[in-house]
Amino acid sequence: MGSRFTRTGMILGLVALALPAGLANANASANTTLALWNLDEGPGATVMVDSSGNGIDGAIGSAVQTGLVSGTDTFYRWSLVKPTEPPPRPERVIQINNSQLNPGTRDFAVSFRYRTTKPFGNIMQKGQATTKGGNFKFQLPKGNVTCLVRGASGQRAVRTVGAYDNNQWHTVRCERTATGITLTVSDDNGNLLETRKLNGPTGDITNNFPMTVGGKISCDQIDVTCDYYAGDIDWIKYEVSP
Repeated sequence: MGSRFTRTGMILGLVALALPAGLANANASANTTLALWNLDEGPGATVMVDSSGNGIDGAIGSAVQTGLVSGTDTFYRWSLVKPTEPPPRPERVIQINNSQLNPGTRDFAVSFRYRTTKPFGNIMQKGQATTKGGNFKFQLPKGNVTCLVRGASGQRAVRTVGAYDNNQWHTVRCERTATGITLTVSDDNGNLLETRKLNGPTGDITNNFPMTVGGKISCDQIDVTCDYYAGDIDWIKYEVSP
């Protein structure tokens, strides 16, 4: 990721750094970086390092391929498995176990750059559908990017009209505020492709689950599917309101 942003000048950072063109939101409330994972570790890495300085590192499952390089991009890859076929494969998941990732009632936003050819899978989440304390997640039903937020005051979900499983890099951002959620998708030139908004409160989200990348962790592929992601991710950023 670091090389990608150096090349384009669209670096996501701590204070004065901006989102890629087309994703910038002048009214954004979640504008303080809590964690920034560059996903630029080399092959065989076991720790996904948070470069924000807050020390919110992740544990990389052994089946996640790290250190993939294409041009100036370095990224992680999740190879294809059937996302709902037994047995569960927890080695496909990155776990970030840190209570700071509970947004509570704050405004928060998650952004990431990804590409895939598969119209399914949970890209990342914190908590699951029945988790006490709420949850949020990104998923790709039929290739449509979906951002779902469930808190103490209700559940809201927004889904893109377009399908973005065409093996091209896309940048996604979903922000939750007190009044609703906003999902944006841009192409790799920074052109805004979609903005989807839904009004309504969601309230407090505080659970005991780690944030995961690549699928669920509390699943057996029988009663609860793991919904494994297949594709590449270049970077992930987590922002909160001050």
